[in-house]
Amino acid sequence: MRILGRDAVRTALTGLESAVLDAVRSAYVLHGQGHSNLPFSSFLRPPRPTGSRIISLPAYLGGPEPVMGLKWISSFPTNVNQGLQRASSVQILNHLETGYPQALLEGSQISASRTAASAALASGVLHGRRPVRTVGLVGCGTINHRVLTYLTVTHQDIETVVLQDVVPGRAEVFAAELAAEHPGIAFRTGEVADALGADTVSVATTDSTYWLDLADFPDRPSGQVILHLSLRDLNTASVLSSYNVVDDIEHAVREQTSLHRAEQEVGHQDFVHAEIATVLGWTDPPTTTDTIVFSPFGLGVLDLAVAQAVLKAADRAGLGTDIEGFDPGSHRVTAAMSGSAA
Repeated sequence: MRILGRDAVRTALTGLESAVLDAVRSAYVLHGQGHSNLPFSSFLRPPRPTGSRIISLPAYLGGPEPVMGLKWISSFPTNVNQGLQRASSVQILNHLETGYPQALLEGSQISASRTAASAALASGVLHGRRPVRTVGLVGCGTINHRVLTYLTVTHQDIETVVLQDVVPGRAEVFAAELAAEHPGIAFRTGEVADALGADTVSVATTDSTYWLDLADFPDRPSGQVILHLSLRDLNTASVLSSYNVVDDIEHAVREQTSLHRAEQEVGHQDFVHAEIATVLGWTDPPTTTDTIVFSPFGLGVLDLAVAQAVLKAADRAGLGTDIEGFDPGSHRVTAAMSGSAA
């Protein structure tokens, strides 16, 4: 089995943005065409720390290069108080013929990259030919760091990024870090209202209290795209008043996401207007002046697709370690029968 640890995955992902975007786009299209098997994610919620969870995402993705496996990802929000990453993950890929484990990869970077790539793809197609010059980042963590990287690929006209975070000082530190990485873009910090004045806004927080009411910010741009990546920031009124795009309706409208709460309130799902696989086939954005909200639940097929791209890059660069002993070995009786038959 091939093992790719944190450093190997980071190296493989460096400069791989275009390949990751292509992999995510292809995975969405294949899923939309029915070339996938995607059971619902399973949630394990330990009693402590409060708000923590571990999620299991099994998946199969078909197409010209089929792949199957499992992402096992934890989210422990209190980690950040100790200077640790909130999320940790491993990604397992299984052999298509035997089912044996084929590769084990450090998965948090893969997960962040597929989330960011899906957000950037959605922003690109939902804005269509409209230039995006301003970006708002609500939440200054790992996800929005990666989101901005991918937004600069899909929106090459970005001039200004406004950052907001509830933790004092975090936005300023984040702005300085991003300014060093993207010298052609102006970064400034502000309040939620400042971030929500941008063309595209990425909301990636650890808050699950449905705290954000878009009606409190009436001066937002017409046709603004909000990347609702945390899934539980918007209140139901904001969802019901927006043009909603999801990755998969059955997956996104569950587990007490903002969309799920909206469904519970109105008794239907008609407020969901499109899935991303359909949107990626559009040549123009929707003819609406409403706010456009993209709420991706996070499909396991994306992790498979990006993991496969990472493995290819690792092979080219000679990264990773092959380790024996992670398969069950031969079956004693049938192996002996096979040998005698020969």
